[in-house]
Amino acid sequence: MKNISVKKSFLYACLCAVFLVSCKKEIEKISDTFKDTVSASETPEAEKDSIKKDSVPVVKKESVPPMMQENGFYNAFVIPKDKKLRDSVYAEFSKKYNEQERTAILALNRLDSKSKWNADTLVVPAKIDTTLMAYSPFPMQLDVLSGVKKFVIFSYPIQAYAVYSNGSLIKWGPTSMGKKSAQTTRGLTFANWKKKLSISTVSSEWKLPYNFNIHNIGGIGWHEYTLPGYPASHSCLRLLRKDAQWLYSYADTWILNPGGATTKARGTAVMVFGDYNWGGRRPWKKLLDDPNANNISVEELTKLLEPDVPKMLKEQANREKVADSIKTAKAMAAPIQNEKSTDTLSK
Repeated sequence: MKNISVKKSFLYACLCAVFLVSCKKEIEKISDTFKDTVSASETPEAEKDSIKKDSVPVVKKESVPPMMQENGFYNAFVIPKDKKLRDSVYAEFSKKYNEQERTAILALNRLDSKSKWNADTLVVPAKIDTTLMAYSPFPMQLDVLSGVKKFVIFSYPIQAYAVYSNGSLIKWGPTSMGKKSAQTTRGLTFANWKKKLSISTVSSEWKLPYNFNIHNIGGIGWHEYTLPGYPASHSCLRLLRKDAQWLYSYADTWILNPGGATTKARGTAVMVFGDYNWGGRRPWKKLLDDPNANNISVEELTKLLEPDVPKMLKEQANREKVADSIKTAKAMAAPIQNEKSTDTLSK
């Protein structure tokens, strides 16, 4: 009996030993499998770098204000679509440029401060000239206009205006002209009347500061209003406030006959010309590829203006003659008026 008991104990011990060894191997197997799984899920250092390089640009576009893309004379300041990022972009823009510089940059993009984020990309000069004269798309000198004392021209293709005095360019700037369904009338016309604050005939809610009429029947004129970066008006010529103020003081009005029913003399000559590339790339964005992309040649403007110069000179001479006669009449009337005033006082 004793031997049988010993044998049973020995057999039980052997079975336990075999079970423990089996368990250990299974544990090791499971451990190795787990290590392999973790190792497979983890990316080697070299792979991590590779993934990082591929993913970083995407992340930056959505979470970090874009950097200036420098390409030469004009650079691109990219504006993200994500609304939350625009505040940080504007902060960077404001930090990099002062108020006058920002105004000049927006003007080059045919924008005012209210519409600054209408563009997805701002064209920015490498060197800022707040007068804009360094970037003029208009010729600095037009000999064909040498006899014309005052002349204002608006270009539909590049949405810009220019002012010439005896053929010399003295000012230019951005505009927003008539939209496709309500285009501004082309051709030669003359400045008529002006009013510091007009109310639009289209909507009484539209206030038009520094309005200067150039088509009386059509109600078309230049004035201050929003510049959204494309032709958007109802035929008028929108300007920045400072430009509208300047032109308001610069241009001459018409002179009417007594009673105001007919015109005795015309005002400053004004020309609107060309056509906009509706639906195409905004003309000023082409400056990123070619700094002369918007330039209008002397030859083109000479050919355009030459047929109308005789009429400009004729109207100019007539206005000077009428203005001189009015001035003379006022000078002659002044002593008589003074005498009447003296007589009234003496009585």
